[in-house]
Amino acid sequence: MSFVQNFPFFSILLSLFAGPLSSVLSGKAAKALNAAVITIAGILSAATLVFVLGTGESYVYTMGHFPAPWGNEIRVGVLEAGMAVFFCIVMLLCMMGGAAERLLEIEEGKQNLYYVMVNLLLCSLLALIYTKDLFTAYVFVEINTISACGLIMIRQTGRTIEAAVRYMIMSLLGSGLLLLGIVFLYDLTGQLLMDHIKIQVQLLSVTGEYHIPLLIAISFMAVGLAIKSALFPFHAWLPDAYGYSTLSSAAILSSLVSKGYIFLLIKIFYQVIGFDLIVRSKVINVLFVFGVAGMLFGSVSAIREKDIRRMIAFSSVAQIGYIYMGFGLGTTAGMIASIFHILSHGATKSLLFVAASGLTDVSDKRRSIRRLTGAGYRNRLAGVTFTVGALSMVGFPMFSGFISKILFAQAAMENDGKMLVTVVALAVSTILNAMYFLKTVIRIYTPLPADGGEEEAEGNTVLRMRDCPAKSLAMICFIALNLFLGLSSEPIVDLIRKGLDMFA
Repeated sequence: MSFVQNFPFFSILLSLFAGPLSSVLSGKAAKALNAAVITIAGILSAATLVFVLGTGESYVYTMGHFPAPWGNEIRVGVLEAGMAVFFCIVMLLCMMGGAAERLLEIEEGKQNLYYVMVNLLLCSLLALIYTKDLFTAYVFVEINTISACGLIMIRQTGRTIEAAVRYMIMSLLGSGLLLLGIVFLYDLTGQLLMDHIKIQVQLLSVTGEYHIPLLIAISFMAVGLAIKSALFPFHAWLPDAYGYSTLSSAAILSSLVSKGYIFLLIKIFYQVIGFDLIVRSKVINVLFVFGVAGMLFGSVSAIREKDIRRMIAFSSVAQIGYIYMGFGLGTTAGMIASIFHILSHGATKSLLFVAASGLTDVSDKRRSIRRLTGAGYRNRLAGVTFTVGALSMVGFPMFSGFISKILFAQAAMENDGKMLVTVVALAVSTILNAMYFLKTVIRIYTPLPADGGEEEAEGNTVLRMRDCPAKSLAMICFIALNLFLGLSSEPIVDLIRKGLDMFA
């Protein structure tokens, strides 16, 4: 076995042990450790990706000296390694972009506790990407939930505590349904390893035995993960969780946490049940309906919102709808479009949160869209960054969001029964996206009245320019990442296609 094949396991263990270690460090030392852990995990994941691309096949890594079913295993392929690299890059940029806010919004004695949660969150995301054991996946889903809840409520205000409680209630409901689905599958198959379950499920499908219990298990797991990833209409917790938590927390929650649950659902579709059986079960038709509804109702809610961060949060409901709509098409092309949109949305949504913070920094910390008049001139980099994110969400050429919508439209052509609904939903959603994103762009580039109707808060501007180079660097990197996804989409799509072939 090549030494590189150990890297996924090393990255999980590294982030796992960094969590409790951060609890005994000072805030500054915990911050440095967290940055080092994310960077090292990203480098290890990149080396793994290069190795898997070189061999052209996935591999299974047995942890410890005991093979399955007594021991545990992880599975590594192109899609897993590529997603791990992407998650590490985005998490590092989110932490950089929110560094200044964390110093102001988190009590000094709790700074290290924040990094405990971030390290555990990274560990859980990597484990969800790589694990081959369904019950292990559930365990890390719960670690992910608790860590995300801690990231929300670390900022001790009434709104964040309320948001954390609401998030916990909905997440536990989703976790309960997921666990019930896993229990049903274990009762039917007697297995917990994903490929072993798949063999038994395929046999049950051929014989026609236990059709209804199997359908219930699939439905419970799909609905449970849909709740946890904020698919409409299970999104009530999302606006407050994203809108009132710290900047880093909002960016990580919107761009990574929900995507970890969605990636686990993709693994269940391909590695546990089998995509052909998922299509025949008609569960994807339900996901398609809720996905299309989320695209429209999420955008309508964003249009009505006056707070810029809550507007961006409601936009996430629409973008999650895109992903589930792609699942609902029931084709490989639809799945490729959804996975690419996971990347596009993860890169763009965190970009928007960081840029919005830069705009509010020079607007006396006011988040009302009306109060952001002229903010694009007071913080030019944040204005450009927000414009890039807005154009990407609307679907302008050159940006990642444009590629997503092209891929969804192409995938719709392969499904005659859903083609018209998909194309119309894409068109209407694009118009709605333009209504609230471009309206905000126009607002931030509208000059203030000559009589100085708003205070410019020049002192805050000087402080921002001197003390927040990390945020500026994060915004530049996010712009570069978005352009990379938009201008180099063909090799990325090929990589996704190769990864799905390894999945199957």
